[in-house]
Amino acid sequence: MADIYLRGGWVITVDPERRVIRDGAVAVEDGRIVAVGKRVELDRDYHGKSDVEIDTSRQIIMPGLINTHVHLAQGLLRGCADYLPLIPWLRDRVWPLQGNYREEEALVSAKLVVLEMIKSGTTAFLETGLVGRYGPDKIIEMIHSSGIRAAVARHVMDMTGYALEENILHEGLVELGDKSYKDTLRLYNKYHGWDNRIWVWFGPRTPGAVSVELYRRMSEKARELGTGITMHLAEVKADVEYTMTKFGKKPVEFADWVGLTGPNVVLVHVVWVTDEEIDILARTHTTVSHNPCSNMKLASGAARISDMLRRGVNVALGTDGGPSNNDYDLVREMKHAALLQPLRTLDAKAIRAEEVIEMATIRGAKALMIDNMVGSIEVGKRADIITIDYWKPHLKPMNNPISHLVYAAMGSDVRNVIVDGKIIMRDRRVLTLDEEKILEDADKAAASLYERAGICVEPDTIWKII
Repeated sequence: MADIYLRGGWVITVDPERRVIRDGAVAVEDGRIVAVGKRVELDRDYHGKSDVEIDTSRQIIMPGLINTHVHLAQGLLRGCADYLPLIPWLRDRVWPLQGNYREEEALVSAKLVVLEMIKSGTTAFLETGLVGRYGPDKIIEMIHSSGIRAAVARHVMDMTGYALEENILHEGLVELGDKSYKDTLRLYNKYHGWDNRIWVWFGPRTPGAVSVELYRRMSEKARELGTGITMHLAEVKADVEYTMTKFGKKPVEFADWVGLTGPNVVLVHVVWVTDEEIDILARTHTTVSHNPCSNMKLASGAARISDMLRRGVNVALGTDGGPSNNDYDLVREMKHAALLQPLRTLDAKAIRAEEVIEMATIRGAKALMIDNMVGSIEVGKRADIITIDYWKPHLKPMNNPISHLVYAAMGSDVRNVIVDGKIIMRDRRVLTLDEEKILEDADKAAASLYERAGICVEPDTIWKII
């Protein structure tokens, strides 16, 4: 007998043998996967004998998706910063909006993002950096109650610049280095390891906003605590100019110099790097979070992801935030990741769909240091599983579920979501969050925020609105 029996359909395991099982089944008991195989074989033990049996004969069963770069506080900023490159995008739009947040608005934004991620198949994510004005305690507690897994980074800073631009961080986001560092430790002591679903990481701001001494202090403490650290790096050319001008080092060389490399480090974007820097990432087992939609929208460039994979770098996938991507749908992000590398290299074989699925699952789990627990469908692992309904025109004929997942599927095709052996979305209905209320609250909170900041009050369009 099992708690949950998923019966029929394709099973994409992402296990060490990378098995894809036609007409398969998965059984879950006490939060763990207890059986994976052909339906005809598993039916003998589980069909009609399980607490919950879900007919997945027209669905794909796969590991839950893992989003390695999320801005929870940017959920309300969707459509508020289009048509701008990164630094003006931050200085003139995103930071002033975030610097005007009230705690209740930041919480609504976080709820909206978590709701969207669950509905599009994300079962674990890495939040890149909360600040004090957002009310991180309430946000972390909401994440836990939603049923999803998350590593939550708390921003740490002791300067107010970005690259060679000094004093451009909005005053509403400025925090003292010692205060932000100690508050990260407070959150770590309060929440880290909560039900094996919540972890607290350090989230240093990008070079230009953190001193060398503080970077080293964080990297040493993260290793001492056995927790993670995540930071944007080499997203735009200005990042290279900063580390070269100030320190005579390329961005990855700088990160390595201050201790920000290693298996507990997730560096985000990493667009402007050399072969030598890629070798450092591989040698130190540092993860790169690839965010193709954000990089394309902000005209940041195309990261050398296929090169990194060939050289042994662990590359995972992220969506970034509401104003740089405009959605948090990791299924759609897979397609952009798959398409960008052939465009960059002019090689149709630059990256395979199988590699992109790995980036969204087992490689993401490795980035969060939980690949022994989730990221694949294997007996003994915790049951973080999603099912995708392929009985739709854009997913027919179902002759290659791997290709279809990457090139044709959308987050709205996700039918069921299971985290830690608990169903948190059943037949597209999220069971742990009040979807209707969140959607209503999002409109109200956004209107209040826009009016206070004096930004995004009217749509940015060249068409006439009457």
